[in-house]
Amino acid sequence: MSRPEILAPAGNREMLGAAVFSGADAVYLGLTGFNARRTAGNFTPDELREAVAFCHARGVKVHVTLNTLVYDRELSGLADAVRAVAAAGADAVIADDLATAQLVKSIAPTLHLHGSTQMSVHTPEGAKELAALGYDRVILARELSLEEIRAVCEASPIEVEVFVHGALCMSVSGQCMMSAFLGGRSGNRGACAGPCRLPFDASAGLKPGQPGRACHLSLKDMDYIPHLRELMDAGVASVKIEGRLRTPEYAAAVVTACRAVCAGQPYDEKLVRDIFSRSGFTDGYLTNRNDGKMFGVRTEADAAATRVATPKARELFRRELQRVPVHYELSGGVEDGGVKLTARDDDGHRVSVYSADEPQPAQKDPLPGIERALGKTGGTPFVMDGLAAEPGEGGFGFLPGAAWNELRREALDKLLEKRSEVTPHAVQAFEMPTYPAHTVGQLPALAARFANAAQCPAEAAEKLQYLIFPITEAESVPEAWRGKTLLELPRVMFGRLEQKIAARLDALQDAGFAGAVVNNPAQLRYTDGWTLYGGLGLNVTNPMSAARYASLGVQGMLLQPETALTAMQAVAPGVPTAALCYGHLPLMLTRACPLRNVRDCGKCPGGGTLRDRKGRDFTVTCSAPGGAGVRTVFNPVPLYMGERLRELPVDVAVAAFTTETPARVSQILDLLFNAQPFDSEFTRGLYYTNN
Repeated sequence: MSRPEILAPAGNREMLGAAVFSGADAVYLGLTGFNARRTAGNFTPDELREAVAFCHARGVKVHVTLNTLVYDRELSGLADAVRAVAAAGADAVIADDLATAQLVKSIAPTLHLHGSTQMSVHTPEGAKELAALGYDRVILARELSLEEIRAVCEASPIEVEVFVHGALCMSVSGQCMMSAFLGGRSGNRGACAGPCRLPFDASAGLKPGQPGRACHLSLKDMDYIPHLRELMDAGVASVKIEGRLRTPEYAAAVVTACRAVCAGQPYDEKLVRDIFSRSGFTDGYLTNRNDGKMFGVRTEADAAATRVATPKARELFRRELQRVPVHYELSGGVEDGGVKLTARDDDGHRVSVYSADEPQPAQKDPLPGIERALGKTGGTPFVMDGLAAEPGEGGFGFLPGAAWNELRREALDKLLEKRSEVTPHAVQAFEMPTYPAHTVGQLPALAARFANAAQCPAEAAEKLQYLIFPITEAESVPEAWRGKTLLELPRVMFGRLEQKIAARLDALQDAGFAGAVVNNPAQLRYTDGWTLYGGLGLNVTNPMSAARYASLGVQGMLLQPETALTAMQAVAPGVPTAALCYGHLPLMLTRACPLRNVRDCGKCPGGGTLRDRKGRDFTVTCSAPGGAGVRTVFNPVPLYMGERLRELPVDVAVAAFTTETPARVSQILDLLFNAQPFDSEFTRGLYYTNN
């Protein structure tokens, strides 16, 4: 087993220092403006350069997060951010949007490219697709079991990174819109307000309108530190600690624990728990125990434990870990009028210093004392790794201990300075493409997505341009509809679902369907022979990423529903675009089931409701029982644009039906066909915002 990289969060300069001093192999940090933790301290371009110099001097890599969805108006700024990362000499960019990936490869091709967990990649084929897209590493979704991680590692042509400690989002990363639609702060844009930590209560017996009190969407923090050796054995290249919004003491405690376990040594489990937890930890995903024990909240007792543990954790980075080998070469002596000390590292850096004093003849062998003096590297990142001594005529002679100490300090200071020199990445000239704007004011064609074939009224099917059904409904779709039917693939596929979906697509190849809706980059790999359309899961928000998907064979795409109409207008990739015109928006896609807090899977009817603190009910549906299935949490108030369809700057308007009865579907389709106002409470979503 090779030891994986220990990757630590660095939300600000102090946290960076704590992570590095306690022994992190790499840090990840945000550049101001484009990262998934906009409320962290983050770094300006100048501060990033300083951070890279500090880290590289100590043999620590720097990964920069540019992992948010971007809009057209931001692309030129994003290109400037890539140039700033290249100028700082950072090691890698963590990217989500395909536009970011394209800019990195176009502007600074020697920068490594890591696929953010926001891409929802969680399968072997997903890792292969990222490799084909030019990524050097895949950061897996946090919901995977050890066996699923092992399967990806065995199949992946690129490095695999996994989260091993820190907060668990309830939703699969990149597939959550709860913060955006409930509070106007998008998690996909780096501004998540954490609404899942508020009360969402699955308890039975709540009276209508009664506020929920239990926090059944709040997961405990993950802790895979006891399983690090198993992850090493699985082939994981990097183990990542979540927590850029936490403290330097937190970073130091977890890094120290990870180093100990990777070295086969014990660690302070109590310190790790006390420095931050939500009533303990969970390893439920890794160990396939997807149950109610995964849930927890931060209590006052937890906060009190953190206050007590903080001073102890602070000691972990009071002095930095000595880990950079330094090799000394010593020459000269009495007859030369002085000594020359050369210090070199394993990266080819080399410095020489000379004694200010003339050595005197020695009464005894001075070498043991010299070795002791040169070995006192405490307070620096260096550790002595050998001394090559070549005394001149008359030997090295005698110099006082203070002189040898000064020689050592001067040599190590110069070596550290040399190691701190930033090596920028070469950048290539890049002219931002111009994209045409979509026309506004035309009536888009209507399409509809149904949860099942029984929902779709026969008379409406004739008038809709496209019908969209989950692939699980394929055999139920009448042959007469198949010429306009698109089969929707799941946004996430745990267990062996990916292989099953690929086999099903092969079996349906000649069944007369119009195409397939892909919702994950992985699905581009096993849909040969199908006409492809991009779905909600691809998170398309700008023309550059839309054009990239079009170049990969996607013949049309649904724009991400957090996108304002003004931003939608900028997306015209040469293939049709679509936007939702009706639907209870899927706010969360989860593997952990909130209903497990109050009932067993075997006794569940296949879904339920969550009551929030304002007394509103959120429908929860389940695709399959157990860990292989996923749960969707829907907004109780539907989006509706029926009388404003001409304001949608897209080619196709899509009505998405989920739990509606067939009769209600007919009513809503009639409203849409006739451009009528909605007949009950609705929302315009974020379409008229300035995002």
